[in-house]
Amino acid sequence: MASGSKSVASILLALNLVLYFIVLVIASWAVNHGIQRSGETASVLSIPARIFPIYFPMGNMTTGFFVILSLIAGVVGFTTSLTGLNNIFQWDAPNLHAAAMSSLTTWALTLLAMGFACKEIELGWTDSNLRTLETITIIVSATQLLCTGVIHVGISEVVPPRIGRV
Repeated sequence: MASGSKSVASILLALNLVLYFIVLVIASWAVNHGIQRSGETASVLSIPARIFPIYFPMGNMTTGFFVILSLIAGVVGFTTSLTGLNNIFQWDAPNLHAAAMSSLTTWALTLLAMGFACKEIELGWTDSNLRTLETITIIVSATQLLCTGVIHVGISEVVPPRIGRV
């Protein structure tokens, strides 16, 4: 059974590596686009919105928070998937514990980004690039949950249960 968990975890980590790379690319584009165009569009806004540091000329008022959190989740998720693949290939208790903790941290960051994606979908007025980022963020939060669960199952297979007094 250990090889089954190992192969499923490897497949999910490879899938997450690709999905987090896509999130990273789209969020980086959105930050670059926001930096280039915010000067010309923010000048016509009223004072509170003009001095708001996370203003994006596209989308709605949650776009700035969503894009920044997606960028952070993409960087952490991509790095976690790379190191997780290394930890899974070694398949011993210390490496699986490290993979489980980093996977859980990445899932928490991805859930924060997913929350803002859901809020942005609720408010509407987003273009196709942001809708793609929203969709992939929601999908990667589900695959990251599955990956975290499989890694924790792998830990229970590798580490024997303690019987008796500790």
